Amino acid sequence: MGAIMRNLTIIVLLLIGTSAAADTTGQQRAEAAGRGLVGAPAPRLVVKTIDGETIDLGSLYGKKAVYLKFWATWCVPCREQMPHFEHTYETAGPDLAVIAINAGFDDSLEEIQRYRHQFGITMPIVLDDGRLDAAFNLRVTPQHIVIGRDGLIQFVGHLADQRLDAALLAARAPPPATGTIGGTGAQPPIDAPHYGVGDQLPVQSVKTLEGKSFQFQKHGAAQPTVFVFLSPWCESYLATTRPAISASCRNAREQVSALARARHARWLGVASGLWATPEDLRKYQADYKVRIPLTLDESGMLFRAFRVTNVPTVLVADASGKIVRRVEFDDTPGLRAALNGL
Repeated sequence: MGAIMRNLTIIVLLLIGTSAAADTTGQQRAEAAGRGLVGAPAPRLVVKTIDGETIDLGSLYGKKAVYLKFWATWCVPCREQMPHFEHTYETAGPDLAVIAINAGFDDSLEEIQRYRHQFGITMPIVLDDGRLDAAFNLRVTPQHIVIGRDGLIQFVGHLADQRLDAALLAARAPPPATGTIGGTGAQPPIDAPHYGVGDQLPVQSVKTLEGKSFQFQKHGAAQPTVFVFLSPWCESYLATTRPAISASCRNAREQVSALARARHARWLGVASGLWATPEDLRKYQADYKVRIPLTLDESGMLFRAFRVTNVPTVLVADASGKIVRRVEFDDTPGLRAALNGL
């Protein structure tokens, strides 16, 4: 009987568009992201809500447990978990701070405000500028971070289940009467180098899926360099939750494929590490017959360095390595014009 019920559950989840396998994968990815976090001091970050309120996370350690939840307006499981999240906030009491962290990926302030009104969200909402993503190894949405009153990260997960509830309860335990409160983790640098139009590309290289080295500045190169920032699930997953962005991803991929055939430029596809592994990227490469080199920005370092928060985004650098054009969404005429100008 137990096996039959499990099978029925899987069928129901498939019918509503969310598979048990996807949930399991999300939990596994969140747990993998948390292996280097759980037990470590939480960073003392100061963040601002979309309403202008300042929250000093470090000032909460030692006084309250802290529950951070990364989410996005286009994320189906985030929407399904929102009642649990809101209930946790409404019943938190004085010993638990609950903060919603929008991942800042293919979202906007307007979308967040519309979503908040639609679902009646009353908790503080922070639109991440990349520091929280870096500090807490964001890999999936939703991703739960539970910080104990002792300032140590106690739990990282994906599902709103008994494990999360147990972690939230355990995190409220009083900190030790003696000893140093945690929360002394290093704050991700806010002044890390960023690159935009007019800047030279950094002198660095990345490994492609094939294991080859792609140098951002290649000595003696007589061609422009084009970086295509993408997500391997944009076309498929966002087809229902963000159809316009899905169409832009498809159009950009098709136009990039056509332009790359001329071999007038060096191309590199930079895939977001959110909800993506090398295997996911290889499947994307095979399914869509992508011919340009691809690399997985697993940590989000390149997305942050080039301040990319939306896909598709394309950066064009001339033969000297100077960034001369930034093209977002499906502005393919702009991309073609930029390449022709070089």
